[in-house]
Amino acid sequence: MKIYKYLFLILPFLLTSCITSKDVKYMQPSESLVINEEGLIPYNIPIYRITKNDMLTLNIITTPKGDAAQFYSSLNASGASGGGGSISVTGGGGGSSAGGNSTIYFNGLKVDSKGEILVFGIGYVKAEGRTIEEITQELQGKVNENFQEGKSEVRLNIDGITYSILGDIETVGITGEKKAHKNTLTLTEAISMNGGLNRTVDRKNIVVYRKFPEGIKKAQIDLTREDVMNSPYYYVQNGDEILLTTQRRALNGFGKDPIQTLVSGVSVITTALSIYLLIKNL
Repeated sequence: MKIYKYLFLILPFLLTSCITSKDVKYMQPSESLVINEEGLIPYNIPIYRITKNDMLTLNIITTPKGDAAQFYSSLNASGASGGGGSISVTGGGGGSSAGGNSTIYFNGLKVDSKGEILVFGIGYVKAEGRTIEEITQELQGKVNENFQEGKSEVRLNIDGITYSILGDIETVGITGEKKAHKNTLTLTEAISMNGGLNRTVDRKNIVVYRKFPEGIKKAQIDLTREDVMNSPYYYVQNGDEILLTTQRRALNGFGKDPIQTLVSGVSVITTALSIYLLIKNL
């Protein structure tokens, strides 16, 4: 009869080891969700500010032939043609590979240790701590000093939103460096673009490391709560590192799915019973 007593002790453990729907369901209703008077969830999208070692691409669109290219870089003179053209000061485009864009790495504008970029024909421009829009406006002003206003356009960009997702072996297929050529990207969009999370990932403990000009900040995100949409960390920014952790119940072999939990439980019970009978017959 003692063996049955032990079995009843094991049974609750098996039941609590199962991963429930509350553990894997995204955006569950939350009373702390902030909505405005119109019943809408306000956007809380942070403005990305350039940090040291960022890589930028710069293109100057002009209508005259030749003179703009000669002013900014003779290496890019072929960029202008006919009645107009695009002078690619940084030679962007193509060359994407694991670990970044090689073309932009070798030909782009790098934010140096002083937080500045060097633009041929213009000189050093402060970049660190500023937005793309702010830097673009300054460069446009410099370009307008050399060409008729309205006859040129400065296009400055980063190479999309580059972020990294890191998980354990249960998240094979989603880990690695990712890139999205979008203006905004939510955490759920980023995850869905990479196949989604399996049930072993702890959705209540998604860790985001975000770089700022002053340093790096850490945030813990709970994707099972609807009010996650109020967090600025819900929106992925360039350079974010997203860490996925495995639920403890999945680490011991239980909880991955009901069938596996049942099989694991039966195995534990069978092993315990075999040991008991072995000892009893000695």
